Amino acid sequence: MTNGFPTNLNDILPDDANHAILIGRIWDPRVSGPTPVLVDGDKLRDISSIAPTVSQLLEIGDLVGKLARPANFPIVGALEDVLAQSKPGADKNTAHLLSPNDLQAIKASGVTFVASLLERVIEEQARGDSSKSDQIRTEITGIIGDDLSQIEPGSEKAADIKKVLIEKGAWSQYLEVGIGPDAEIFTKSPAMSAVGHGAHVGLHPISTWNNPEP
Repeated sequence: MTNGFPTNLNDILPDDANHAILIGRIWDPRVSGPTPVLVDGDKLRDISSIAPTVSQLLEIGDLVGKLARPANFPIVGALEDVLAQSKPGADKNTAHLLSPNDLQAIKASGVTFVASLLERVIEEQARGDSSKSDQIRTEITGIIGDDLSQIEPGSEKAADIKKVLIEKGAWSQYLEVGIGPDAEIFTKSPAMSAVGHGAHVGLHPISTWNNPEP
């Protein structure tokens, strides 16, 4: 690892990569634009002949079948080379990794991570005043406990906890997602808003509150 940037394929590929179908998107200097790609071992293959964008690609009914024979698609480069060219400061006229999302809005489906869920509820109740966080944390964990993973979403116990928290004015939309009966599908970010692999992200300089996300 160099300055926190992953330089090894094992750092970016899942353990079951040899048995998975992995797609992505690169900046392709051949066309001076983005190209959807298929990961084939240590190579990347151009799959734009199926669809020119990832959003269109994911609308194909039998996409897995269409990608079952990687050799049908031309090689655009070695994944390791493209990874190296994706680090901050590299020449962006060369092939480099882009965010795999393009024209589709970025969606998520709750469940929220337990640690993050509790902190979000505390932040919401504190209304930005971090000095109140310890007191609120004590009050809320006194009602729901400190291990939300033990509460089955939609269960009678979850309903009882909701009733108590509503009475105390401490119920939260985040808890509705975490322990309520229905999963939530929500928009995380609009189309074209995700940054590419290894890209810098900006944080507002006055930001001091940290919500943990695994």
